[in-house]
Amino acid sequence: MFYEPEKRNHGLPRDPFKALVVPRPIGWISSIDPQGRPNLAPYSFFNGVASDPPCVMFSASLRRDRTHKDSHSNAERSGEFVVNLATFDLREAMNASSAGLAPGENEFAAAGLEMLPSLMVKPPRVKGARAHLECVYVRTVELPSSKTEANYMVIGRVVGVHIDDALIVDGRVDIARARPIARLGYMDYCVVDEVFAMNRPG
Repeated sequence: MFYEPEKRNHGLPRDPFKALVVPRPIGWISSIDPQGRPNLAPYSFFNGVASDPPCVMFSASLRRDRTHKDSHSNAERSGEFVVNLATFDLREAMNASSAGLAPGENEFAAAGLEMLPSLMVKPPRVKGARAHLECVYVRTVELPSSKTEANYMVIGRVVGVHIDDALIVDGRVDIARARPIARLGYMDYCVVDEVFAMNRPG
């Protein structure tokens, strides 16, 4: 089949685009608002975008009322955010933290999660997450918009990295031990519990 996204002429019950860009790592973003209140939300349009210095991005659309989502606005206003590794054992809490709570409500509490202090930034970390990336805000890039949606890419520089010591084996991170989860299409997810290696040519 072939379709043009702007025409939405795929003829399927659901748009298949997100089912093809897979698996998408989940940026479980913690931030604080101007009043110092914590916020936590997962973003599946997330990835590392540079390694030296390390930088990450997460992309957020607008709310239905056309206002910016809390993670987006908090990162811009505070200049900081934290990426918490979403893993299989925390999948229910991660999902619970995606609920559309009112600004200022605490997703940590709603999802039954405890907070840990960060070392380099003010937003808290998720207790129990196997890794955390403490980030300072770099910039927001406005992406193309459609008739119904506006999109923004928030970029941060990683200034602090926490790794559970149990994940380090022979001097390397054994990520399968953490069992990170990733987003597929629709309401589907996958878990990383098997890894294979390939050497590059030359």
